Amino acid sequence: MDTSNLTQEITQLHAELCSALAEPTRLFILYALAEQPCNVTELTQKLDLPQPTISRHLKILRDAGLATATRQGMNIHYELTDKRVIEALDLLRTVLRDRIQHHADLIDEFIPS
Repeated sequence: MDTSNLTQEITQLHAELCSALAEPTRLFILYALAEQPCNVTELTQKLDLPQPTISRHLKILRDAGLATATRQGMNIHYELTDKRVIEALDLLRTVLRDRIQHHADLIDEFIPS
């Protein structure tokens, strides 16, 4: 079994997943969907963004396997595929908070109050 090809494929999938997360609007959508499943109109109202913008980002999230769409009558409701995505995003936010704090501490060292 050629593990280098498998490793490359997994790394590519990982990069594609990270790419889907690398846009603020998509993060807002994921957090909104973590609260409750929504249709495009509800997301448009919650996030105060145009419908085409929401739809474009939802397609990317669906293609990345981060959100799923279910038809309910005339509407399509979107929901998170896996709640662990929010846990991962929250973990990244704690890393970001620590980095910001580290930078603030460095600034305080060089520019005393």
